[in-house]
Amino acid sequence: MYRIEDIQGAGVGLRIPHVQQVLASDTMVSPWFELLVDNWLVEGGLNRRLLSEVSERYPTVFHGVGLSIGGCHDIDWSYLAQIKALMKETGGLWYSEHLSFSGTQDFKVAELLPLPYTQEAVDHLVSRIHQVQDFFGERILLENVSTYLSCQYNELEEAEFIKQVAEQADCYLLLDINNVFVTCSNLNQDIQQFLDTIPAQRVKQIHLAGFDDKGEYLLDGHNNPVDPRVWQAFEAYIRKNGAIASMIEWDNELPSLDRLLQERQQAEVILMTQERSQFQCA
Repeated sequence: MYRIEDIQGAGVGLRIPHVQQVLASDTMVSPWFELLVDNWLVEGGLNRRLLSEVSERYPTVFHGVGLSIGGCHDIDWSYLAQIKALMKETGGLWYSEHLSFSGTQDFKVAELLPLPYTQEAVDHLVSRIHQVQDFFGERILLENVSTYLSCQYNELEEAEFIKQVAEQADCYLLLDINNVFVTCSNLNQDIQQFLDTIPAQRVKQIHLAGFDDKGEYLLDGHNNPVDPRVWQAFEAYIRKNGAIASMIEWDNELPSLDRLLQERQQAEVILMTQERSQFQCA
């Protein structure tokens, strides 16, 4: 059985088209994988069998898109029960979700929508996160989403909003540095100020991905290599805060596994350089 300590260095978001190649490899493809849990919730069938094989060989963490933690509807406990059971079955080491809302059980929006950054929303989220964490018996991770418009009712900057939610709910964070870059570019905000506001001691995982430049705005498309400016922000963040488990997330226009692993290796070099630097200073 794997332990939380096994989630170190740079990993990859494992997508179904790459699973057979990963299992066919005689060597370790990645030190760990993140699994998009919603892809594996169908009982029986090929996917669950493959998931079992993957989890026997690799440490895994689960990432969800279906909770809508910021919604006003009742929490979908049957959905969470499936995730909890699957984590127990496969040894998944933690569960992350998005700090967003995406409709209700009966009406789903095909987007992860940001919340208004108000004190009322903070209180609402904190209450719901407490309920979810009580259900799992452990802290969950929450990820910042990309933003394209600023809500006129905002009372807080997004980073301060995330900070208050994390500290009051006593949860962990999944810091998506690509999403931070997209948001700050779209809304003309300072990326360094955003990252400095996030409580680094609560960041348990980092996402790196590629965006789609639409000219007038950046779209969080997960369909391109990590942009050099995102790599720069990542390297600066790691240099300041130390090595944190990080991974490459690529969902659309999926490249070959080898191309994906090249991105992973670039993240690994940055993390290892920081670890060596810390060791030498000690």
